[in-house]
Amino acid sequence: MSDRDMLKQLYLTQLLIIIAAALAGLFFFEDVRDVLKLWDIHDLRIIWYGVSISVIVILADMAVMKWCPPHLYNDGGINKKIFSKRSIPHIIFLTLLIAFAEEMLFRGVLQTHIGLWAASLIFAVLHFRYLSKWLLFIMVTAISFLLGLMYEWTGNLFVPVTAHFIIDAVFACQIRFEHVRRDKHDEHVESREKKSPESL
Repeated sequence: MSDRDMLKQLYLTQLLIIIAAALAGLFFFEDVRDVLKLWDIHDLRIIWYGVSISVIVILADMAVMKWCPPHLYNDGGINKKIFSKRSIPHIIFLTLLIAFAEEMLFRGVLQTHIGLWAASLIFAVLHFRYLSKWLLFIMVTAISFLLGLMYEWTGNLFVPVTAHFIIDAVFACQIRFEHVRRDKHDEHVESREKKSPESL
């Protein structure tokens, strides 16, 4: 699949999640005001919980990448294909879109009405590309449960959205920076080879 096709697929998936959240919301919620009550931008727990948990998750993921064999956490290069060639503003937009769309559906609609465990498990299972990788599946299930727990404690969707966004944005930017660094290294090596007398 080309880079352009993969990007289209990503946007289509998020659109479908937003549509699913809207349709499920119409079924589960009696009034739009009930949905608005789930969001409180002035809640300081957005920082205390959202940022703190995202830092813990990022550090845990980095530890896994450092100490575990790559084949256990390799997702087949899908994230690299999605984010390696994106600009930083595009990455920020994409990860914000993903965080809002997924948290609206899985925490705002599903968890509010079917509970923490069921919503967390559905979230993990729908990340189907991780099902064949037991470590990745455990990690995404644990992250989903943590996001759900934050929503359970605070009743504020901005908290899991913030954590979800920071986690995705940090790793997406890391992928981008690694790609840029690799390109610069390759250019440097190629330049040295051209200047080398052995190449003449």
